[in-house]
Amino acid sequence: MALSQVQVIQSLGEALTWFEKELDWGVSPAELNHLTGRIGELYVAMITRGQMALDTNQRGYDVISAENERISVKTITSSNHVSFNANTFELVDRVMVLRVNTGEDEGVSVETLLDCSADEFREKNSATAGKYKYGISLRSRSKKPLESLQVTSEAEFGKNHILQYESGTINVVVEGEIQSVTYPILSKIAGEIGVDLLNGNGGKKNTRHLGSDIIKVLKTRNEV
Repeated sequence: MALSQVQVIQSLGEALTWFEKELDWGVSPAELNHLTGRIGELYVAMITRGQMALDTNQRGYDVISAENERISVKTITSSNHVSFNANTFELVDRVMVLRVNTGEDEGVSVETLLDCSADEFREKNSATAGKYKYGISLRSRSKKPLESLQVTSEAEFGKNHILQYESGTINVVVEGEIQSVTYPILSKIAGEIGVDLLNGNGGKKNTRHLGSDIIKVLKTRNEV
């Protein structure tokens, strides 16, 4: 059955929420391969305005884009490589490799590691023992200095100056020094001003969510 774009987006949101719950219950991301794979396929269906392949184990590809491209999707959390079946690769038009990242700062996010045509992939990778293997670089992309972004909101609590940048990142400055670890500071402040550490799904708020809520409460208090 074909899904509307709204249904695809809703399904992706539900899958990500369930993934977060599993993490909160102490399950390792590496043990959630089935859920991770589903998240990747739904994500690709969303950004390509496409549909999931008709069969759960469709030969060669997982998503069909709005442009009728047959896309093979691989999704990882911590693996350093993925492999594609060379015997069914002639059915593939496009290859996408994604990573589901988890972190205290941003929470769960999906990152695109590779997006190219099947022909481009073949030119750069050779098949061995019936498989195309693609190595994942562990190097992080370089980031621009946070100070180059605008501060969109801020608040004071004692010696703590809490800043939120336009990217959503939260920094805590104490006596002129940016703190390298912010979550413990935010957790303590939250306890003192009555901000819940849990989100609406019952999971722990990430740094951005918690920092944003704290700033809102502090600013509201200052306006009274």
